Amino acid sequence: MQRITILGATGSIGVSTLDVIARHPDRYSVYALTAHSRVEELAAQCIQFHPARAVVGSAAAADQLGALLRAAGCKTEVEWGEAALCSVSCASGTDAVMAAIVGAAGLAPTLAAARAGKKVMLANKEALVMSGQLFMDAVAGSGAALLPIDSEHNAIFQCLPAGYGRVPAAAGVTKILLTASGGPFLKRDVATLENVTPDEACKHPKWVMGRKISVDSATMMNKGLEVIEAHWLFGAPAQQIEVVIHPQSVIHSMVSYNDGSVLAELGNPDMRTPIAHALAYPERVASGVAQLDLTQVGTLQFEKPDFERFPCLALAYQALRAGGTAPALLNAANEVAVQAFLEQRIGFRRIDRVIAQVMDELPHGAASSIEAVMAQDALARAAAERIIAG
Repeated sequence: MQRITILGATGSIGVSTLDVIARHPDRYSVYALTAHSRVEELAAQCIQFHPARAVVGSAAAADQLGALLRAAGCKTEVEWGEAALCSVSCASGTDAVMAAIVGAAGLAPTLAAARAGKKVMLANKEALVMSGQLFMDAVAGSGAALLPIDSEHNAIFQCLPAGYGRVPAAAGVTKILLTASGGPFLKRDVATLENVTPDEACKHPKWVMGRKISVDSATMMNKGLEVIEAHWLFGAPAQQIEVVIHPQSVIHSMVSYNDGSVLAELGNPDMRTPIAHALAYPERVASGVAQLDLTQVGTLQFEKPDFERFPCLALAYQALRAGGTAPALLNAANEVAVQAFLEQRIGFRRIDRVIAQVMDELPHGAASSIEAVMAQDALARAAAERIIAG
């Protein structure tokens, strides 16, 4: 019986994780659930799964959640704040942590789980984007198990030789191929992208995701962050990581070998597949996802990304090559710019320009500590807000 903590339980990854857990009550139980402000949804989850602890983002949300749980006779202990998030992530009562809090807010609790030697199921890109070396050092130092949840990185993990967590020269890997759907604007006239609305940007053709990550998919910043994440997960330099547009989203990623072989992981676009893989690894359990029927898919298409259409992808490669705190600056500026776009304070094509200006203005320091990373994060957010206001 594995006891699971889910950071970001009310988001799409959290909901999918609970769906898989509910299918295997003999294998998994829930130790803790967390959400920022979606109190009623979290209360319903607590009433169904009876975790020992629940964490929300504020004292007011904690009071509201506590009242709902008391009325339902649920004895889950309610806490709030970042310290509580870190506490449930490293508690002796949990064996594995699903790290699914979006953005920089997920960094501290995910790092706490890694330092505590937990099985970390990583859906939070920012933990590696912002503090890749620090995070991987924490994993190595504690003996934590690190399993990627992004469908692309999970696919790469499955296509690597058994027993290899990171790509060694002896494995014969020549290239990592990250597939990308291309999002909702793959064929739209670039000249019209300035007029894109938030609702249009959030209509992903294949995946059901939150609004922030949907916008990241539309700009392909999501794929850029995945390039940086792949670098840290698999020890591959930027020139060994290639992005391939694959609109059908059937092949989730590939690994190319020096003998000419290319191994691919295929499946229907449903996050329950990589979640079930990570929960049960190295075994396999049913995820609830329908089996892929290639005769129904018919055709698989591939093309190279257009950096004029997707300048955010080019910015991510630039940040990876620069190293240090450059990826943290990239991520922070992107979070601020995307939020401004969702609030209709800037246009869609201003997102990449805000990010580029922040990266040009601010020096890239060394990512020597979490404090240094978070200081650069704060500077980048302030700079982005100033640029947007101007």
